[in-house]
Amino acid sequence: MTDTPGASLRENPDNYCYRHPDRQSFVLCQRCTRTICPECMTPASVGYICPECMKEQKKNRTPAQKRAQRRWGSGPRAGAVSSGSSSSRGTTAIFIVTAVVYLLQMLGSVVPGLEVQRWLLFWEPFLIPSISGTFEPWRVLTAAFVHGGLWHVALNMLTLWMVGRALEPALGTWRFVATYLLSAAGGSAGVALLGFATPVVGASGALFGLFGALLVIGRAVGANLTGLYITLGINLVLGFLPGLNIAWQAHVGGLAVGALVGYIFTKTRRPARKSLQIGLLILVGVAIAAALALPAFGIYAQLG
Repeated sequence: MTDTPGASLRENPDNYCYRHPDRQSFVLCQRCTRTICPECMTPASVGYICPECMKEQKKNRTPAQKRAQRRWGSGPRAGAVSSGSSSSRGTTAIFIVTAVVYLLQMLGSVVPGLEVQRWLLFWEPFLIPSISGTFEPWRVLTAAFVHGGLWHVALNMLTLWMVGRALEPALGTWRFVATYLLSAAGGSAGVALLGFATPVVGASGALFGLFGALLVIGRAVGANLTGLYITLGINLVLGFLPGLNIAWQAHVGGLAVGALVGYIFTKTRRPARKSLQIGLLILVGVAIAAALALPAFGIYAQLG
């Protein structure tokens, strides 16, 4: 799924690892900002740094840092730090918004009239005025920020933190947030098409979208994805088990959209294709909107 090196490489070598020019990558060293492949990545406190910057950092350690490393037995990877700006701002922002919304949900148990979950959950009839008497399209996205309980939000936010800190440095903040929101909408579309009468809450659709994007991009850069395959497979199977009350439709919809968005990113990496990338993402949004509208068209057709 990677572009063949050659003309593209000569046109824009920044798309490839500076130490392995035949390997396309989406990750930049947080210090020198050069592109590095998985083999050249050294995890830092935020993002990754390249072997040369790692060597320079080790060379410039103070005597106190050297004593601390000897005392605690930490290797160079554990001591890596980044001088660049945070590369997980989007992950942090989504985490905070979700946490605040859940706190408001908890507050609603003691404050009469504060029914956050009821206001924000997704239910397809809320997009069809002839059924619900209202039109509330924001629910397509807001459902990803409300949850059914403490364990629900805790597990989803743990997953967001783990996947986000791996994926956001590769994509950049705005692409990461776009992937999350499009995947959340894709999860709602999956419910609309496959579970029309099912009200849903939770970030699972958006998270499965991140899994899908990470899977596609990981394959493009030649990463070892065995663990991701296992995790994704287990979570997909859990969605179909009876009695767990899991909206598997949102998982399927989010995964499909996330994988598509990831594929778009792998094919529009070069700066010259930025406009194409934005256009394709808008097209994905339009397709999701069309999918959400299909049930309404079917109902209006039946009504004559």
